[in-house]
Amino acid sequence: MEVDPVFTIDGSERITIIPLLDQLPSYQSLLYRRKSSTIGNKRRGSSRGRFGSLSSIKSTASTINRHDDKEQGLSEGRPIRELAMSMKDKRTEREKRSVKAQDLGNWGQWRQNTRRCLKRWKEDSEDRLNSMKLWRRDIHQIEARFGTGILSYFSFLRFLVVLNLIIFLLMFCFIMLPIIIIPYTSGNATYTHQDSGSVCSVYPSSTRRGLVIFHEHITDLLSGGGFLEQTYLFYGFYKVDKIHYPSCTYNLALAYLLATISYLLVSLIWIVKRSATGFKQNLVKDEDSFQCFCNKIFAGWDFCITNEKAAELKRSSLLYELRTDLEEERMKQEKAKRTRKDKCQIYAIRFILNLFVIAVLAACFYSIYLATTFSQEQQRNHVKVNFIVDLIYEYLPSIVITMANFITPLLFSVIINYEDYSPAFEIRFTLIRCVFMRLTSIGVLLFSLWSQITNCGEEECFCGYNTALYSCWETRVGQEMYKLTIFDFIIIAAVTILVEFPRKLIVTYWKSGFSKWWGEQEFGIPQNVLEIVYGQTICWIGTFYCPLLPAICTIKYFFVFYIKKLSLIKNCRPSTRPFRASSSNFFFLGVLLIGLALACVPVTVSVAQINCSQACGPFVNYNTSWEALPKAALELSDGPRTFLHALSSEAFAVSFFVVSCLAMFYVIALAGAHKKVINQLKQQLDMEGQDKRYLIVMLCQAQGLSRAQPPASRSKPRSGGSPSYHTSFNCDFPQGLLLVHPTPNSSTHV
Repeated sequence: MEVDPVFTIDGSERITIIPLLDQLPSYQSLLYRRKSSTIGNKRRGSSRGRFGSLSSIKSTASTINRHDDKEQGLSEGRPIRELAMSMKDKRTEREKRSVKAQDLGNWGQWRQNTRRCLKRWKEDSEDRLNSMKLWRRDIHQIEARFGTGILSYFSFLRFLVVLNLIIFLLMFCFIMLPIIIIPYTSGNATYTHQDSGSVCSVYPSSTRRGLVIFHEHITDLLSGGGFLEQTYLFYGFYKVDKIHYPSCTYNLALAYLLATISYLLVSLIWIVKRSATGFKQNLVKDEDSFQCFCNKIFAGWDFCITNEKAAELKRSSLLYELRTDLEEERMKQEKAKRTRKDKCQIYAIRFILNLFVIAVLAACFYSIYLATTFSQEQQRNHVKVNFIVDLIYEYLPSIVITMANFITPLLFSVIINYEDYSPAFEIRFTLIRCVFMRLTSIGVLLFSLWSQITNCGEEECFCGYNTALYSCWETRVGQEMYKLTIFDFIIIAAVTILVEFPRKLIVTYWKSGFSKWWGEQEFGIPQNVLEIVYGQTICWIGTFYCPLLPAICTIKYFFVFYIKKLSLIKNCRPSTRPFRASSSNFFFLGVLLIGLALACVPVTVSVAQINCSQACGPFVNYNTSWEALPKAALELSDGPRTFLHALSSEAFAVSFFVVSCLAMFYVIALAGAHKKVINQLKQQLDMEGQDKRYLIVMLCQAQGLSRAQPPASRSKPRSGGSPSYHTSFNCDFPQGLLLVHPTPNSSTHV
């Protein structure tokens, strides 16, 4: 019979309780939680607790056995060379498999060989695909020199390159390619210009005529005007309504609208899928992580680091994290000791500083509004001074937005020092303010444009928008998004070449107090992530007005990768104040989701609310771009039309909302249950640690008693009447050893 390590089961299946179980801290805690009204109930509850502990142990053992069986089944399906065994064990395993294969028939052997070949082919295919990943070698080099924290930024940059490439292929295949292949196919295109005599359909060309100076081409290239305005780059070029083929008709307006919806949905699904893993980790990890100091000290080192300087920086970052945790604990203690007067004083300071932050943001937004209005007036009046001034007029909104994005983070980092927050919350709150500033500035720019597009002064807008100023307002919005993208790339390259590189030279070759105080530029991961999220938000907004903008962003991020890599290796050093979410992509993808949500708002408003231009684009025959979808649905047969009508009905909307709410409540309840189980497992792990500590103390006492006893008493045989059981202690320990600590009396069972 197998001997239980804690309980003794005799032949009559009766369980003999070892007194040691009553002394374990976990059992004491169990008895403390199980309160009863009478002494008899207490005893029965104690017995149930012991039997429950036994059943729990047995169920745990069965779970372990099932897990071992599962692992054994998985190991049998793996190749022998991948098993973590010695050569002797591998030979034994190969002989066992050979014997099993001989017992199988021809059909079984064929299935086994086929399954093995398919699995090997799948693994080889995955290895080839992984080897073909973009920047695989560069990212491995960065990981080896600087660790996984900075690696996550470059992996995130690679993700955006692939995402923009897919968006470009989507727009190219469904919008540009059908127009390009018209001359080479039997299709006939019908264009959107039907009423050429109307004021709304007049679209003057912006192409320069006559002798054109060279710098004017540069201005057109940087602003998107001139020769670029009437190309595939912008919305106004796509004047095809439908393409008629002998067997079908291609509705370009409907394809344009569906492609816009598709790239937003693809982005949403892909981002949510990638962020699911990080969300699970954040669900498990609390703000006060379990045994955080132990985890940082014993498991916080990044063994991918091989560079000596990077190792020193990693050591500094771990020290900073430990200091931050200790500072947070100290601030929690101080917070608990605060009086009502101290709380009122701190809240008053925070209120005043937040009012100041709101005033700064309002001033920045008003400056963006004035700059946009002034720039549009100068372009509308065709005021030409010289090349530099004209270029400043073109890029004035972008310049103001960039200056605001540069000044406000510095101001926020100074203000946060006076608000008395914890170090971790200081970083998060500053980042939230920076995200709000960067992303809202794009919204203010679009609001400034739309306030001029939809404003006709004292007169009523005959065409639904101001045709006197904007004959094709979608192209004008696309040009602004194009200029923001180009200017953002110019700023990234200029900062690297003109700021970071000279600073590196000064710090390296000019030894002085100033250079030592100034130091090398830190490669701040959150700030760099905000830069590319800002650029990606512009890309999402501008793709509807500038279909080739995803291709431009793909090329832009491709060069940004090498610029940032060069800056990291040559000019900068990793930050000594690591952001805690920098080791995972959840923070990056969370900010990216905020940018996507913000991008959906202006695109939805322009598609569903603002009248589309009557002089350009594929939606000339519709009041708004959204009307292309219901009109296309009316042309379908009765079955699909009835199905789409049911999907768009209020009954389906209410039912879908109710089902979504139920699913959401279920997921929330499931997450809460998982959280509760995780907390219980943490408590159980804590109690097991206390049990081990108690057993170590008992072992030390037992060793001391065994040394103190004479040899004759050690060899004295045990009494035959005592129950036999197995413990982790030596078998010649005295009988009274387990009673060194007294058995808990009835008072401990309360």
